Parts: sequence; structure tokens; C-alpha cells
Amino acid sequence: MTTATTPEPATGADPTPRDRGIFSRRFVLVTIGACALVFLGAFESLAVTTIMPLVSGELGGEQLYALAFAGPLAVSVIGMVAAGSVADRLGPVQPLLASVVLFLVGLLLAGTATTMWAVVAGRLVQSLGSGAMTVALYVLVARIYPPALHPRIFAGFAAAWVVPSLIGPFLAGVVAERFSWHWVFLGVVGLVVVATILLLPALRMLRASATERAERQAAEQESAEGSGEAATVARTGAELRRLGWAVLVAAAVLAVNLSTEFSGWTAWALPVVGAIVAILALRPLIPLGTLTARRGLPTVILVRGLTSAAFFGAEVYVPYLLTREHGLTPALAGLALTGGAIAWSLSSWLQGRLGDRLSNANAVQIGSSLVTVAVAIALSAALVGLPPAVPVVAWVVSGGGMGLMFPRLSVMTLAYSDERSQGFNSAAMSIGDAIGGALALAATGLAFTALDGSRVFAGLGWIAPGGIAFAGCFAIALVAGVGAVVVARRVSRSAEAGATG
Repeated sequence: MTTATTPEPATGADPTPRDRGIFSRRFVLVTIGACALVFLGAFESLAVTTIMPLVSGELGGEQLYALAFAGPLAVSVIGMVAAGSVADRLGPVQPLLASVVLFLVGLLLAGTATTMWAVVAGRLVQSLGSGAMTVALYVLVARIYPPALHPRIFAGFAAAWVVPSLIGPFLAGVVAERFSWHWVFLGVVGLVVVATILLLPALRMLRASATERAERQAAEQESAEGSGEAATVARTGAELRRLGWAVLVAAAVLAVNLSTEFSGWTAWALPVVGAIVAILALRPLIPLGTLTARRGLPTVILVRGLTSAAFFGAEVYVPYLLTREHGLTPALAGLALTGGAIAWSLSSWLQGRLGDRLSNANAVQIGSSLVTVAVAIALSAALVGLPPAVPVVAWVVSGGGMGLMFPRLSVMTLAYSDERSQGFNSAAMSIGDAIGGALALAATGLAFTALDGSRVFAGLGWIAPGGIAFAGCFAIALVAGVGAVVVARRVSRSAEAGATG
């Protein structure tokens, strides 16, 4: 692992007057291609979350509902680590192309599935691609755009959620109701192909500079470590070890989710052991001090993980609550996700426009507080059976908080990184998202299974019938949100430089 002192500039010189926008002649191709890929991820995420209650009900896979979300998040860590290692050596082009292929294969597998296990398998393959894609895009931003444009391109990524957030959940619900949920997956395949075609000119432009950069880094590495062969062996060994830890993390999280398939003491021991193993195996994949909230980059990564746990741990149960307890159709239930995604996009645009007038630290603290408050409102709505409009509004608030803080956390990660650690730190940030969300979903899945249909609280008239299982899920997400609020004040760097990996 490497330790950073004062970060080197993440990119080249500041833009000239004609290159000051992300859609200027210099950056337009990269911007269009990158935002197209973000668009695809947004559409797929919102659409699948909307239709999954219908899919699990049709295929008799209610027990695999949480696994269909937590499993892909866990497996995506493998793609993130691999993409981070390759991007640090060769640039983002190869990881991006490989990620698109995996994304396509996963969509095809899920779209042609006839069992819930087949859907989960397709989602796992797809997540390998989406995980690698996320890291490669962050490295692309670091390598192409000057620091002054980072808030704007990350706001552009959030803006790429606007169209799918407006039509994605509702359209997915309509397609699933009128035709088949299979077409929600298969229809995205065409979008992937179109987006890849749009991205090709930008990738060709990047390939030459990426090759030159890799050759320069190899020469520097050889000069610093002596024999080029020995340096290559050492670097490869370190990358393989990180990949091995990533596989162990994914396996541990999957074990936690699969514990619902067992009974007796195994059903309780497996989640505990799996969670411990996942956290221990996570340590080599994140900056030093992350788990103890060391100031600077480590806490940035920790806040990403905790906030993702709060948001995504609760989000997948919002449409489930609306369809099962309030009788809404999948299309109408998807409006909650639409509202949250629109709020995410608008608040992300706002933070980009505010720039330095809103400090990174304040954006993170305000955003994490909004997410936590929203989850608390959803918890109350599930407990006492409040009208469906309440959790819908709560999710709009939650999306606003995420849009305010996530771009700033991305900016801070790149600001704390030098050229040799951009891939590692970008991967660590995405891993924080994935594992935070995956562990939260694993815990909420166990809670939902244990509490669904429980008669323990039947004597308490103020608890809504059927609401206790959803309340248990939201309570777990709330704990993660409170944790994020507590440590968010430590994202600013102290006088001493922190570790980057």
C-alpha cells in the first residue's frame, strides 16, 4: 500500500477559456460517453428496484428478494478492485470496454431467466460489469478533466439520472404489467449498445494518452524498484492479493444473505461470521483508518459506505411497502423512486452551481442528515400505517440529501489522490458504496424474514398490520444513517496527511 503526503494534481493544466465547460470541444465526446453509461446504470437500477416485487412474486422467490440486491452489490466489489488495478496501470479504456461486455451478458441472463435463482445469477454477472464501470468512470474523470471541472462533471453524472428517474420506474412498471418483466432487462440491452457506440470516439481519443501514461509509469516504477521484471511480479502479486480479498468479501456477504436458507443455530451463526469475515477482508481494499474514521480520505470512504447502507438498505423496501401494504401497482409505487431520483439530480445540480460557496464538509453533513431524517420518516410511516404519500415524500427528501453529498465525496476522493492512487481510491469509494449497501440489505433481509407475519407485536394496536417487518428494515437503515451523521464532521483533512491505501 502507498501513503500520500501532498496529493499531486489529479489532472493536467487548468482549462483555457474555450475549454471551461464539460461540453466544450475538448471534453464533449468524453462527457457524452460517460454520461450515457451513467444513464444506463440509473435506468437499470431504478427499473429493477421497481419490478423486483413482481418478479419475486411470480417466480416464488420472496426469500431471495434481498439477495437479488445485496448479492450484486457484493459481487461488484470484484469488478471494482480489478478495474482499479488495471486503470492505475493502463488507464480506464480497457476496464470500460470489459465492463460493458459483462453488463450486456448479465442483462441477457436475467432477461431470459425462468427461475428466481437465474435472475439472481444474471444480476451477479451484470454487477461485475457495473462495478468495474463505476471505477473506470471515476478514473476517466481524474485523467481527463481538470479539478475545476470535477464538480460539474459529477453534477452531469447526476443529471444523467433525470430522464431515467422521470420515466424509468413508471415505464418499468407499465412494461412489466402489460408485457413481461423480462423486457425490462432485455430492453436495456439495446440502450447499452447505443451508449457504447457513442462512447467509442472518446475511448479512441483516450487510448493513446493512456498507453503513453502506462509506459511512463512503468519506467518510473522500474527506476524506483530496480529490475523491471521484479517490479512487474511484485505489482502483479499485490493486485492478485487485492482481488483475492475482494472475492472473500463477496463470498462473505453472499453467505450472510444465504443464511435464510438454513435453520437452527446455523441460520444465526452464519450471518455473524459472514459479517465479521467481510469486514476483516475489506480492510486491505480501503484506506488505512477507514474503519476508525480517521480524518480526511478514510472518513470520506466511511461516510459513503454508511450513507449507502442507510439509503439503499431502505430504498428497495419502499416500493415493496407501497405495493404490499397499500395496494399500489408497480408503476405507481415506482413514483417514489422517481421522486427520489429527481431530487438527487436537482440537488446535485445545485451543489455544482454553488461551487465553493458551499463547502464540501457542509454539503456532506447536510446531505447525511437529510438521508437519516427521511429514513426515520419511512420507519414511522411503516409502524403506524401512514398514507402512502408519506414514504413517497420521505424518499424525495432522501434523494435530495444523496445528491447534495455524493458529488462532493467524489470530489474529495480525487482531491486526496495522486496519479498512482486514483484507481485504488476510486475503487475504495465504490467498494464503500457496495459493501455498505450489501451488508445493510443482508441485515434488512434477515430482519424482514424474521418479522414478517410475526405475532409478537399483535397486541400493540398502534402498530400497523404487516408494518413491523418493514419497520425493522428501516430501523436497521436508520442506525447506519445516524452513524454517517456522527462521523461526517471528520471528512475534512487535518494538518497531517492521511493514508490513501
